[in-house]
Amino acid sequence: MRGIGFTVLAALALAGCNMGPKEPELATEGVTDAMLAAGNGEEWLTYGGDYDEQRFSPLNQITDANVGELGLAWSADLDTARGQEATPLMHDGTLYISTAWSMVKAYDARTGALKWAYDPEVPRSKLVEVCCDAVNRGVALYGDKVYVATLDGRLVALDQKTGKVAWSKLTIPEGSHMAITGAPRIVKGRVLIGSAGSEYFTRGYLAAFDAQTGEELWRFYTVPGDPSKPQEGKHLEAAAKTWSGDFWKLGGGGTVWDSITYDPKTDLVYFGTANAEPWNPAYRNTDGAGDSLYTASIVAVKPDTGEYAWHFQETPEDRWDFDSNQQITVTDLNIGGQSRRVVMHAPKNGFFYVLDAATGKFISGKPFVDGINWASGLDPVTGKPDVNPEAKYELTGKPFVSVPGAVGAHSWTPMSFSATTGLVYIPTNNTPQYYAHDPDWEPGTTGFQLGVDFTGGNIPADKGVRDATKAVLNGALVAFDPVAGEVRWKVPQSSPTNGGTLATAGNLVFQGTSTGEFRAYAADTGKQLWSFATQTGVLAAPMTYAIDGEQYVAVVVGWGGVWDVSAGKLGGGITPNISRLLVFKLGATGSLPPVKPTPALVLDPPAPAGTPEQIALGEKLYSNSCSVCHGISAVAGSLNPDLRHSATLGQKDLWQKVVHDGLLAENGMVAWKGQFSREQIEAIRTYVLKRANEDKALEGK
Repeated sequence: MRGIGFTVLAALALAGCNMGPKEPELATEGVTDAMLAAGNGEEWLTYGGDYDEQRFSPLNQITDANVGELGLAWSADLDTARGQEATPLMHDGTLYISTAWSMVKAYDARTGALKWAYDPEVPRSKLVEVCCDAVNRGVALYGDKVYVATLDGRLVALDQKTGKVAWSKLTIPEGSHMAITGAPRIVKGRVLIGSAGSEYFTRGYLAAFDAQTGEELWRFYTVPGDPSKPQEGKHLEAAAKTWSGDFWKLGGGGTVWDSITYDPKTDLVYFGTANAEPWNPAYRNTDGAGDSLYTASIVAVKPDTGEYAWHFQETPEDRWDFDSNQQITVTDLNIGGQSRRVVMHAPKNGFFYVLDAATGKFISGKPFVDGINWASGLDPVTGKPDVNPEAKYELTGKPFVSVPGAVGAHSWTPMSFSATTGLVYIPTNNTPQYYAHDPDWEPGTTGFQLGVDFTGGNIPADKGVRDATKAVLNGALVAFDPVAGEVRWKVPQSSPTNGGTLATAGNLVFQGTSTGEFRAYAADTGKQLWSFATQTGVLAAPMTYAIDGEQYVAVVVGWGGVWDVSAGKLGGGITPNISRLLVFKLGATGSLPPVKPTPALVLDPPAPAGTPEQIALGEKLYSNSCSVCHGISAVAGSLNPDLRHSATLGQKDLWQKVVHDGLLAENGMVAWKGQFSREQIEAIRTYVLKRANEDKALEGK
């Protein structure tokens, strides 16, 4: 009997090994699953406000009639001078935010008193593996814990009351070029998080971790691996047929760096995926064209197991960096006289998609911006784009200026949806982008790995050309009707990459701008009703909460992100970085301290050097690698050093020690010796010297 009992127990144990991921323990106190689903308005418990990610609040103390009485209740200065992109969360009288470099702070939501702060001490050298600044978009709450995903790939659970670390888990592969900038989401006791890095030879995924222990429960890969080995699921076996050549050696991309949405009604998790890696299909589909699944797609999986449910690819064989990581919103719409559960999406490519939430079936797709030229439209049945042949720059061998560009018609900045007006409020961009096939590209080790040559997109030292360029780079707040597929109203904005939006039952839409305002608009008409000078650009989306019968509106401000680091001052919309948390309520009369003047940098470069051939090589290398951080045409933004002013510019040996050897690695400037030879690094210096002297001459005119 003893032997039989042992056999039975062993069999049961083995059976348990095949039962899939274990069921995590659900929170019964603190923030529970029921609370996350309810979204009652008084508290803001998850990134998008509730599971549907509508960013709509039922609070209506602040309305279109009295919003003019809104004033600053309190503010808190933040101890980091990088871009701020987080949405605050509020629970039990405490406001939780994350900041750049993945730091977390907890404030008294009434008074602004700091309760605790946590710094994960992310190495500054990680910055070279992040496309778009050292940002973080927010934390998650569950039970008695706060969860933050750090730039260097850790998922950390903190005690809500003290900020003490409960557990920490490395979620990206050891030694990976991946980073994390997104906010975690909580689903049935699981913490869901992906990663960023589809420019750095990475393989995308979404993973689930036990909220109590940090144990990994499942991992869903978004692109196939080595085709000579078994794939991790039938969905990857199907996807492998849409790639060719040795694509897997370059990672594939498809990272899940932002959008994650759970719908209890369908019991599905929807997430967006990033571009394929490299951008240029010539280097990842070497044996012929392919859609490169599941990049630039919306994918649905079952939350308990991570099992594939459906997908819809919005940009097949993406070659323009048209990520689909933008916020995914779930709702019920009346379509053709019937109520349908749908997901709504406004990705980078400029078309607004409405899909069936249960099946992923295409319902509609209409432009939400003007001037789209990479595709003439979408197939009305399948939703597949009719791609302009000229947009396939790797096939034509000719440059293509795409509208939209890589920043996207809609970037990561969150949209909101009001069931009251039936409108979606989208922060949109008009940022054309130059693309050209690079026939000389070879895989490297450091920085972007794209296979695209951006040299022809540089802006010369000509005032007329620069003014004209700035004039066409702008944005707008768009109110879009998802049923009719039409723009109902639009507020033009002088610069792109403005902040995310919040819609409320008070017939209001709140949004910050890149030029330093926090505004309130009438949700039905778009009329501006109120504005507050933030002294810095706003990227993050606001939220609202109520305590003791008073409604508050909170937003994190602080300029940075992709537009500052890559477009630089030539892209316009540059403001100083003054990182703060601002909280408003009716009747408050608070004010901000005066802005400290920033000393103007004077261009005084050494004399030009180098041969024309050397300078031309340096321009190409700078354009395709260095411009990502130091600005197009060597004109930086407000965050990263402007190399035209560098003290190393006239010192060849010191320039080599910094760029080749990594002398300033602890400040974020790592060694590039694996990517460039000393001769190539010297060529970059000669190009920057040329640019500095050209701009000095322009200033004298």
